[in-house]
Amino acid sequence: MKKTSISYKSSNLLIENLKKQENIEVLKKENFISSLFGKKKYADVYFHSGNLDEKSIENIKNSKITIVNSFASMNYIIAKTKISHEKIKVIYPSINIEYKKTKEVKIKLCEELNIDPKTKLILFTAKNFKTSGVKEFLDICSSITYSDFKIIIAGEQKQITALQFQLPKYQNLQDKIILLENYKNIDDLFLASDIFLLPTYNKTFSSNILKAMYCKCVVFLSIDNDAKEVVDVFASMDSPTDPSIAFKIDAVLLDKNELKKIKKENKKLAKEFELEANLNKMNFILENV
Repeated sequence: MKKTSISYKSSNLLIENLKKQENIEVLKKENFISSLFGKKKYADVYFHSGNLDEKSIENIKNSKITIVNSFASMNYIIAKTKISHEKIKVIYPSINIEYKKTKEVKIKLCEELNIDPKTKLILFTAKNFKTSGVKEFLDICSSITYSDFKIIIAGEQKQITALQFQLPKYQNLQDKIILLENYKNIDDLFLASDIFLLPTYNKTFSSNILKAMYCKCVVFLSIDNDAKEVVDVFASMDSPTDPSIAFKIDAVLLDKNELKKIKKENKKLAKEFELEANLNKMNFILENV
């Protein structure tokens, strides 16, 4: 069997599953001696992520195909390296979670948190609260006029502890905020929530947006982030401080039919990025390398 060599800067779900295939060979990283005296080897397929540094450009120019996770990234690379667009392919991040009935998950979570299951839930979670816009998230939530909602903010202990110093300034949200520290079943929070709001400053594609859509959340995302490519205009924020978002959230929460419709549409779209679907896309690319 002909093997295709791959290399990458950082791994992801798709790469880890590709590595299990017999037709895939991971190109070994050169040691210092071989880099000085040996012939330089390049992978057939290079998965690019992160900064476009000199080493990345070298791998991109010398591989047969480069895989990136957004068209924004693809266009940036083409502009900087002048490589043919045929040598670069886009595969969005993969979704691989156990889907459960959202209503059942919400009832269970609401029992755990001692809240009414009819209450609408707005979720925020991120590795870095500051760059992901937690302040902007709270500012937007404080402008929502719909009354029956709770805010769930989930993250690591360090992030939650730092956030607690900011909360006193949001007096009108005091009885609405639920902080969850090192919560184990993060996927259940997505499944139980109605809205996932991410006013992030980060450019790198937020895979949480796809997860939220897959879990039937209405999503709102700042256009600074590459995941804007998978959301519609209604879900896009002109900036992390976009003043129109609170009005949009109110409109969705007040219209049950619209809320249900958007949730259903988001799930349908996100299914295109299930791990199995992305593996099929990747293997089609590999057949033509």
